Amino acid sequence: MFVAGSGTELPRLAAVIERQQRELALARADLGAAEITAMARGVLMERHALSSGDAARQLADMAGAASMPLAEMAAAVLSQEPPSEPELAQPAPPQQPRPGAAAAERPGAAGEWLEPGQPLEAADDPVAMAAAVRARDGGELVAAFAGQLADRFAAAAVAVWLLDADGALELLGHQGLGGTDSTRWRRLPPQFDCPEQRVAASGVDLWWASGPAPDDRVPVVAPWGRQAARVVFALLDRTGSPLGVLEAWWTTPWTEFDASVRGPLTAALVGFTDVLGVRLAYGPLGSVALSPGVFAALEEIADSVLIVRPLRGPGGEITDFGIVYLSPGYADPAGRPAAELASLTLLEAYPASIAGDGLFARAERVLTSGQTEHAPGLVRTSLAGGTDVSALADLHVLPFFAGVLFTWRTPGEAEHLAELLDHAQRLGSIGGWEERLAAGAVHWTESAFALFGLDPAQAAPIPMAYLHSFVIAADRAPVRRFQEALLRRREPAVAVFRIVRPGDTVIRQIRVFAEPVVAGEDLIGLRGAFQDVSSQYHTQVALAATRDQLADSEQRAAEEHQLALRLQRAIMPPDWVPVDVAGVDVAVRYRPAEDGHLVGGDWYDAMLLPDKDLLLVVGDITGHGIDAVTGMVAARNALRGLAATGAGPGELLRHLNYASCHLTEGIAGTVICGRYSPQTHVLRWARAGHLPPVLVRDDVAKTLPLPEGVLLGLDPQADYEEATYQLRVDDTLLLFTDGLIEQRSGSISDALHEFTVTAVPADQDAGSHADRILRTALSDTGDDACLVAVRIL
Repeated sequence: MFVAGSGTELPRLAAVIERQQRELALARADLGAAEITAMARGVLMERHALSSGDAARQLADMAGAASMPLAEMAAAVLSQEPPSEPELAQPAPPQQPRPGAAAAERPGAAGEWLEPGQPLEAADDPVAMAAAVRARDGGELVAAFAGQLADRFAAAAVAVWLLDADGALELLGHQGLGGTDSTRWRRLPPQFDCPEQRVAASGVDLWWASGPAPDDRVPVVAPWGRQAARVVFALLDRTGSPLGVLEAWWTTPWTEFDASVRGPLTAALVGFTDVLGVRLAYGPLGSVALSPGVFAALEEIADSVLIVRPLRGPGGEITDFGIVYLSPGYADPAGRPAAELASLTLLEAYPASIAGDGLFARAERVLTSGQTEHAPGLVRTSLAGGTDVSALADLHVLPFFAGVLFTWRTPGEAEHLAELLDHAQRLGSIGGWEERLAAGAVHWTESAFALFGLDPAQAAPIPMAYLHSFVIAADRAPVRRFQEALLRRREPAVAVFRIVRPGDTVIRQIRVFAEPVVAGEDLIGLRGAFQDVSSQYHTQVALAATRDQLADSEQRAAEEHQLALRLQRAIMPPDWVPVDVAGVDVAVRYRPAEDGHLVGGDWYDAMLLPDKDLLLVVGDITGHGIDAVTGMVAARNALRGLAATGAGPGELLRHLNYASCHLTEGIAGTVICGRYSPQTHVLRWARAGHLPPVLVRDDVAKTLPLPEGVLLGLDPQADYEEATYQLRVDDTLLLFTDGLIEQRSGSISDALHEFTVTAVPADQDAGSHADRILRTALSDTGDDACLVAVRIL
């Protein structure tokens, strides 16, 4: 459930790590260090007549310039002697207006800003500022500052709103307001025209010594009437970014906010802004604490109560959730005590909960949509390290003020057993059911609804007496017999039927087994289970179809094999005798493929041309079966027709290659073509990627030099080189296909070398020589083979 996501969660994880580092640094500053820092600020305020905010900034600047921790610099300030009079007389650096604030907003005497060195009627209270820094939540922080304003400026009430990501102002805390006012003005939407939203949008403070102008009819928080004095102050951090607004009220009007009041009051408000910015940077600040009765009521509803508030990045995006409240009976999935989790954020406590249905993902969805989520039953949780446990039951997630509230129960033994049963049903594709006949009540498990493709929230379970109406027509009779066995004969029964689920076109096969429940002589109920056996059914159907297809394929293959074999034998019969040519003894041999092998496209030809030259051809069309044989026939006949033109071997192969590329479909292969003149004993020959002829002379065999020529059917523009060789009496020329010599375990070059060794000596006639070669050929591929032996007489 809590599985970490991918790239979109990296900024959140980075924010968590950064916040952890900041909180670790803050944790190192213990209570003693905080007190030392507060005392050092007080010393600087006394020595240089600074406000609390200016003293805090000066202390921080001194620590930064000296590259010292703040606590160490505070200790150094406390250990110094008081400065001498000349040092006291030196003016402090002039105070600059806050970023985003106009000079006319916070003027001092004569319209100028008060310098930090100017004497004030009252100094900020370091004890109150320390209390603000150490406040546990927003209510305590605002209360601490309100006490300071009440003592120094007689302020009757103070309220602080923080700016939310959607532009709304959410009440952080208040002091002095009644319950009605605080409830009414807890959240101020951005479209609500009020002084607080005006100041938040513009950053310009409002100072009313005697209330708003009479013509200003916008709603205002007026606990003491519209004419009482008030200040609406923009809370801006040190970069000028808005944090929210602070409003202070008095019970009566003031004559005016002159420099003697406005300057110290502005300094105090700026100091509070600094403290607020630091506190928000280190973690969330809870709003005013809820009534203990609210938490007591929540704890009565659920075992575990968890309340979180969003932590947002600079762009308003949610980077994490701060844990605001944990109930005393909080049950952590990892078994950790609530005290251990109280100081963590949600991602720190549950770092693997970003994606899917994790706590973080659910909280983000609920906060964005405002809609409650409920996960009934057991909820599986994944903790850090991949530990998978079921420690939550009946999870509720709902919006809660500006945050999110989780409640869940600790699962009991019965729920664990139910979960095991659910797993067993899911793994076995089983759904249980029960029917109470007297009450007419039928109960199905969720798995049973899933088997029938029904939604439990919208569909009712099917009574056993009507089951036959939901199966296909061919299976209604077996289902009726099943119903009769149960309801009439009161016997356990089993049936198998087929259904088509709603919105589905796939046939599902369901097995149902059930038994009657009998009390005395009465049949009071039925109980049983459905099981989806579709996989077995579909497997049987697929096997039957496969057997039929295989039988058809085998029959077609056998027919094609016989057709190819008959066609091949018709074109090149094994007992074919070549033409008799004066001065030449020619023998041709064809060895068909072994039984069980496909018929190949090997072919040969020996034909006397009109000019009394002898045409010698051996070829091999790629592939096997009927396609290879038909390609062989086309190539053989085409070459015979082209030879009648009197063209040489190279020209013949060029024309045959062009025809293979354009005039036939898919013919590719190798050919060797020779033209022998009995009068001159000259052999002219060319090749298209074929093996060279082997010449046997004087008990020595060698391959003839190879002319250039690519395979047929590759390049329609290819040219073929011719070679000429002078033959002599008693020479034997061997032309053959690779099926005669090729071996699976060696290269074709090695096979050709071994063939030349076995080709000698030459026999007395070409036929005897060809027969001996066929008997001793070392090929083990079982492929077709052709051989033409020409002996010069």
